[in-house]
Amino acid sequence: MNRVARHSKVLRVAAPFAVAVIVLVAWQALVTINRIPPYLVPSPLLVARTLHADRVLLLHSLAVTLGIALTALALATLLGVAMALLFVQSRWIEMSLFPYAILLQVTPIVSIAPLIIIWVHDTRAALVLCAVVVAIFPIISNTTLGLRSVDRGLLDLFRLARATRWQTLWRLRVPSALPYFFGGLRIASGLALIGAVVAEFVAGTGGQGAGLAYQILLAGIQLNIPRLFAALVLIAAAGVVLFAATVAVSRLSLSRWHESELTPR
Repeated sequence: MNRVARHSKVLRVAAPFAVAVIVLVAWQALVTINRIPPYLVPSPLLVARTLHADRVLLLHSLAVTLGIALTALALATLLGVAMALLFVQSRWIEMSLFPYAILLQVTPIVSIAPLIIIWVHDTRAALVLCAVVVAIFPIISNTTLGLRSVDRGLLDLFRLARATRWQTLWRLRVPSALPYFFGGLRIASGLALIGAVVAEFVAGTGGQGAGLAYQILLAGIQLNIPRLFAALVLIAAAGVVLFAATVAVSRLSLSRWHESELTPR
């Protein structure tokens, strides 16, 4: 790794960290100078203390929400890739079914989540299904685009070699689609978390199975705004971790051969 690459790697971490520090210091200063009461806007220090004081409750709720989001992401990935593979087999199949995938994407989840929760008797399964509906479209659209976006010269070469459709799919189309798939996976990871939180809001589940959305609702009712902010911080942190995990998987899979992940010399 040369000097430019090392400098770029350090800057990639240091620049966001510096922005975060500036924002937190400004936030703390504004709250302190203006004496804003914590039931309106708590200070970052108070949010940090709340995170520590309520860590058992909040971390348990985070585990519930993350469990729903990860399950939904896994299902969305499997179903989305399966549908993309089906679409690439025939333009007629794609033209017949792809509009319904778009319909799922443009339909607000808050409008159909109550119906899903009513129809599916198991609450957890209903929450997972809501999150799948939110997360599946980027997987379908990106993977389908990747499977279609193969080099025409290589495709002609496979035809000249009399490769079967199966061989063309697995040895040409799937490798070409991997960067597109991982791009969709990065988007879907955040959407799965959003879908899980929104579904929890609609369901309003409490007790042992309560996720972070329920803690946010309860904190708002009780005007416990520091806990509300603490729950929001955990949701944001979970989203960043999910995105970083998908980026790491993408780099691990593509770094040896695809130009998008090759380290500059």
